[in-house]
Amino acid sequence: MTHAPTMSGVQLVRHGGPEALVWREDIPVPHPGPGEVLVRVLAAGVNATDINTRVGWYGKGEEAGWSGAIAFPRIQGSDLCGRVVALGEGVEGIAMGARVICPTNQSEPTVENPVHFVAIGSEYDGAFAQFCVVPARHLHDVTASPLSDVEIGAMPCAYGTANNLLHRAGVQAGERVLVTGASGGVGLAAVQLAVLRGAEVVGQCSPAKAGAVRQAGAEVLDRDAKPSPRSFHAVIDLVGGPGWADRLDALKPGGRYATSGAVGGPLVTGDLRTIYLNDLTIFGATNQPRDVFARLVELINGARVRPVVSRTYPLRDIAGAQADLAANRYPGKLVLIPPETLE
Repeated sequence: MTHAPTMSGVQLVRHGGPEALVWREDIPVPHPGPGEVLVRVLAAGVNATDINTRVGWYGKGEEAGWSGAIAFPRIQGSDLCGRVVALGEGVEGIAMGARVICPTNQSEPTVENPVHFVAIGSEYDGAFAQFCVVPARHLHDVTASPLSDVEIGAMPCAYGTANNLLHRAGVQAGERVLVTGASGGVGLAAVQLAVLRGAEVVGQCSPAKAGAVRQAGAEVLDRDAKPSPRSFHAVIDLVGGPGWADRLDALKPGGRYATSGAVGGPLVTGDLRTIYLNDLTIFGATNQPRDVFARLVELINGARVRPVVSRTYPLRDIAGAQADLAANRYPGKLVLIPPETLE
């Protein structure tokens, strides 16, 4: 199958504001190398991680992406639902025409760092274009899923992150779980997936978005309220910020706290006595083991979970979509649609 030599897409040309995102219609279509697959992008979710990478937030004051300095220009896009259109040398087990997704954070362990990963849209070009190349070993077939391209394009980052958080925290049926930032993409995914595990879930969010959280099966706690002490077996925290110590106090003895976000602020203050006197366990959850993401794919193929997609945008309107995400205008997910391609 042949393709046009160029494609449309959005390039990040430097760290900065939305002006650093440049729409182009003359980007060379990439070619898959050995072990790689060329994917036509069908839908690409909008995520806070793309904004954080754009502004260099992960560098702790230094301009960087997930795993160090970014090579510019970079095509971002950490959520991918796509169609396989070409196979590189040596690729087996992936069918031409298959609908596929991949995790955002792709585990590549080394001897020195067993939790090392690379992130699509950060360490290599991602889904904010008509085509992208992905290592075959990280692709999963979702052709069988009854979910739409847009729904599946909303899921890899948010639902992969949420499922990993629940896995790390060991959330089980019958446990009481607090999810902060519960109306956002990852938060709402965590609520849905925790309910699916049989947990009793309390979602903390603003009153304006409480309806979506209740509909997902959770009780609602106001965003500014203090959770009751010693009330939860696990806390899934996406907010951080000033309320961090209250969330530790909310854990029962032996409770587990897991985090993969800090939208309320990354610097927190707490009392170490709360942690060690109550035998609490704290998990950072960024590396996503392959088997954990594979279990999410099973849920997607069985349509056992369905994302809330509040709005879609043409890919060219990426700045507006990111502004809406940053302003928390909608619950759940926002999704970008690239221009149609001629194959």
